Amino acid sequence: MEVQEQIKAYIASQPEPKRGDMQGLHHRILQTLPGRKLWFDNGKNSENKTVSNPNIGYGSYTIRYADGKTREFFQIGLSANTTGMSVYIMGIKDKAYLAQTFGQEIGKASVTGYCIKFKKLRDINIDILVAAIRYGIEVTNEY
Repeated sequence: MEVQEQIKAYIASQPEPKRGDMQGLHHRILQTLPGRKLWFDNGKNSENKTVSNPNIGYGSYTIRYADGKTREFFQIGLSANTTGMSVYIMGIKDKAYLAQTFGQEIGKASVTGYCIKFKKLRDINIDILVAAIRYGIEVTNEY
């Protein structure tokens, strides 16, 4: 199955109102990051064991591990969770930056070093979320 089809099926599998929120946020991210690589990670490892929630990924950057190995990965991730949605902003070195910079203005969300988690799209300020996404793209600076 093609990535676009996997993304469409993943969003369609969500119950309402999460489905509508995810669809809206997906479109907003596509508008914010036109032409970026799209990913779909089903959350399973090479042994087909579930290791994470499925993720829609946007953009591309290189993860560099301590042992010197590298791997291509998405810059921004969107995932459904049991209570709502999570937006992952990968590659940020300063783990306090997101919470300090966007945490007060974003609305009803939990903001950690690389994750912004919220129940419903209407609970947050979407423009602040988009600013955080743009920041994440700038700091990894790869296409």
